Amino acid sequence: MSAYDENESKLMRKVKENPFVPVGIAGFFAIVGYRLMKMKSRGDTKMSVHLIHMRVAAQGFVVGAMTVGVLYTMYRDYFAKPIEQQKSEQNK
Repeated sequence: MSAYDENESKLMRKVKENPFVPVGIAGFFAIVGYRLMKMKSRGDTKMSVHLIHMRVAAQGFVVGAMTVGVLYTMYRDYFAKPIEQQKSEQNK
């Protein structure tokens, strides 16, 4: 039971460190689910073209989420932490 608790806390720690990873995964599955539902009414569009558009949209969302996550991490590490360090040095 303790190994399960450790894994759960490790997962939550990773999610807190990189909050955009679960957002990217959820967005990926949401886009794929939506496009699969929309497949019924695709009209004259070939199946392969529809699947390619679905893949590109899902990958685009994941890449966008990763980019926003990297920018957020860079902001947190290079802008937010130095400001906090300056404030703590001034208080000493």
